[in-house]
Amino acid sequence: MPPAERERIIRSLSTEQVRRLKYAWRFWARPPQIEPVGDDWIVWLIMAGRAFGKTRAGAEWVIERVNAGAKHIALIGRTFPDVVDTMIQGESGIISLSSPDNMPVHVPSKRRLIWPNGAEAITYTAEKPDQLRGPQPDTIWADELAAWFRPAMWTQVEFALRSIKSGLKARACVTTTPRPTKLVRDLMADPTTVVTRGSTFDNAANVDPAYIAKLRRNFDGTRIGRQELYGAVLDDVPGALWKRDRINALRVIEAPELRVIVIAVDPAVTSGEFANETGILVAGVGIDGHGYVLEDISGKYAPNIWGDKVVEVYSRWSANRVVAEVNQGGDLVATNIQTAARDKDVQIIVRKVHASRGKRTRAEPIAALAEQGRIHHVGEHIELEDQLCSWEPDVVTEDGPQKKIQHSDSPDRLDAYVWAFTDLMIDRNPNAGKQRGSFARRPSIDDVSLG
Repeated sequence: MPPAERERIIRSLSTEQVRRLKYAWRFWARPPQIEPVGDDWIVWLIMAGRAFGKTRAGAEWVIERVNAGAKHIALIGRTFPDVVDTMIQGESGIISLSSPDNMPVHVPSKRRLIWPNGAEAITYTAEKPDQLRGPQPDTIWADELAAWFRPAMWTQVEFALRSIKSGLKARACVTTTPRPTKLVRDLMADPTTVVTRGSTFDNAANVDPAYIAKLRRNFDGTRIGRQELYGAVLDDVPGALWKRDRINALRVIEAPELRVIVIAVDPAVTSGEFANETGILVAGVGIDGHGYVLEDISGKYAPNIWGDKVVEVYSRWSANRVVAEVNQGGDLVATNIQTAARDKDVQIIVRKVHASRGKRTRAEPIAALAEQGRIHHVGEHIELEDQLCSWEPDVVTEDGPQKKIQHSDSPDRLDAYVWAFTDLMIDRNPNAGKQRGSFARRPSIDDVSLG
């Protein structure tokens, strides 16, 4: 309607009608934000770009289910803070959107959200799949499924969707940014799944125009833009050295007994909005001689912060050594770790490594080990796997009639991965030693004891 006509109608409403209108989701929602029609679906998968309105759609769906008689709800996020800060208490969370007539009470100590009509939601984290054994929810909202570290949680969700106690068909709503994980692809292919797709720009009327313009300027035409803005599930880059299907085939739930654990560090020497990430990867080699990716805590950190994180994860995993690339940071890298180790009274062995060969040359032997089935990922490491499967070491460009091959920079998580397994499986003899710390290796003057 024209603005004047809208204002005339709103002014004609009573105070009670205006109050009700505020909480009438189906009046305000765009059609893709409303649950699918029909009775033959079990999972509603909302897979769209950032700021599409996925979280609000999920929260409003739960509220509608409660109003329709749902009594047993499960709220599952990547971590407990994600559940509380986004799904329950966030700006588009359940409490913020609920009508005062049926406002739930959050009881964090009991992991409960309780409605006046008797409905209860229990909060779960995807980090602990066994928590969902036993309960029979009639309504499940699962947020950011593609970022779950342990996909086994979704198996528990599928087993749990069996309740008919409330008279409603047990259903799940999944809200997630699209990533080409095996779990997401399998769910998309399931005939009982209804998929809703959408882009950031579908919700442009409710987003700051300057923010929209910045996103278009920075990410239109890029792979990350296709995924994060337009909601596309991307396939592997043809020239990438790692393939997602192979990573998925070799993925394990837990590692065997490990002989050696290392913390690999590819440092960023600057900080701020436009700084690179510092790659920090925990990896080990097992008694079977295979390599295992254990944890990825890479991120954008100030130099003193990443030093603390390296020492913390070194202690937590009882690692044998740190492998740190020092091409850019030089002595600063060792100094950061040394300062953090001294503050925490931790003794650390650091092996300083120098990149004397090209990135492709360093990466190819490690990619070959992965292709041979000798490197396994313990759980999901989404950002790392995205980098592995999207990095093109050689980019072909055209300069007039000539074609050129340019060697592209490799991302920092990938670099840390390469340094870790170069140390564990190439520079060291994987057949020597039975216990941690007894690995035979070539002596190196770059190994220094810090702390």
